[in-house]
Amino acid sequence: MIAPELPIELKRTLERQLEGVSRNNAAAHAARMSQTYREGGTSAAITTREEALAYAVARMPATYAAVSAALNAYLAVDAGFAPRSLLDVGAGPGTAAWASVTALSSLDAFTLIDANPALRALALELASDHARLAEMTYRHGAARALLAQSDPADLVVASYLIGEMNDAEQASLGDALWAKTLHTLLVVEPGTPAGYRRILTLRDQLIGVGAHVAAPCPHDRACPLTAPDWCHFSQRLPRSRAHLQVKSAELPFEDEKFIYLALARRRPVAGFSRVLAPPEIGKAAAEAKLCTDHGLDVVLAPRRDKAAYRTLRKARWGDALFKTGDGSAE
Repeated sequence: MIAPELPIELKRTLERQLEGVSRNNAAAHAARMSQTYREGGTSAAITTREEALAYAVARMPATYAAVSAALNAYLAVDAGFAPRSLLDVGAGPGTAAWASVTALSSLDAFTLIDANPALRALALELASDHARLAEMTYRHGAARALLAQSDPADLVVASYLIGEMNDAEQASLGDALWAKTLHTLLVVEPGTPAGYRRILTLRDQLIGVGAHVAAPCPHDRACPLTAPDWCHFSQRLPRSRAHLQVKSAELPFEDEKFIYLALARRRPVAGFSRVLAPPEIGKAAAEAKLCTDHGLDVVLAPRRDKAAYRTLRKARWGDALFKTGDGSAE
């Protein structure tokens, strides 16, 4: 597992890039971009180096934390996954590539795609001294056109991208992403009801052409949740001083809500359940809501059942609980 905070090398590079940049200006840029996103805008609002830096400081930590958590969750059910190539679509400042290279020592070929020239330029600067990412190929242009020209990759990632598109574009991009996936496709979206619906639509679409859900779901059947409930997860991350300044925040941490989908050419493992909410731990019993291979289940473990109680007490929201030989979870 990798930690949710940015690698120290990336933190230091970002700090060097920020030298001489007004924190007040950066905070104003970050606030304006946040408003643009809330109103349904896209990264096209980022046009200058200063705006790209403000975006990176404000959003890179949370995006990195979400992608890292999704990768950790996938690797928990496919520990032998050792991809050589990465294709990162909608790469922005390279956040998902940084998370992937940190989590997967096997990666040695990196192709990034994004339509924003300011974010591309910043990504190349941030990765210029990295032992592996410095050799990445970063292509500038529309995702669909560049995807069609790209070589397939073992791992394809699209993080916080599909929400910027209309329904028809999302469907078309989904097919294109899967066509370039040799092993695993990872899609990460905001953990909102709208993000969940986008993930569900993509999930149904690609299962229909032969994909298997590897995570978070332990099955390929329809999602068992019903409205107003929706599947999402949360990752807590520490805030640096620059992060606090640019976001005009006071708390030393941030909780990023996200939803993700890992699809594989072959299902890597069976026999696990996904923890869908923080377990409730009482003195007499522990309780957890689980997505299982047979549907939704609420498990109650009395304290006298020491093994089951210990399992739920240690479990965290988003964890995979694996069945043991006797059918219990661990």
